[in-house]
Amino acid sequence: MIKGVKIKKITSYYDDRGFFVEVIKLGEETFHPVQQTSYTETYPGVIKAFHFHKKQDETWFICKGHAKIVLHDLRKDSPTKGQTDIIYSGENDKKLIFIPIGVAHGYQVLGTTPIGLFYHTSKPYNPKNPDEYRIPFDDLSINFNWDIKNR
Repeated sequence: MIKGVKIKKITSYYDDRGFFVEVIKLGEETFHPVQQTSYTETYPGVIKAFHFHKKQDETWFICKGHAKIVLHDLRKDSPTKGQTDIIYSGENDKKLIFIPIGVAHGYQVLGTTPIGLFYHTSKPYNPKNPDEYRIPFDDLSINFNWDIKNR
């Protein structure tokens, strides 16, 4: 796993009324101060990649649907510089994913339903000076193959 990336397996507590999950909790290793929470829905088959931040950490939680999340370490002084990791997450395999500064990230929606993604950032979004740096999904320096693998 890329240095600094943290994953919390989310436990669902079910009863006759439905279920409950704890997502972000003070004291856990995936916790960071949150200054903004945003929510997005993305349609099946869509790839949203890549971007990274220089001033903020980000934590992702997919609450519905399923996605392939791809992380790539861009940090010059990191022992995992250049490493690419894949994390599968979604409503049937709930995870909270902490993404540190300097790690490029993106995702591909899997299956036939949209995903719902909450992302929590350690700094608020500033449209006049956004801390968001984009890299094309097919950038040769990352060289990630987004094709679905039939196994």
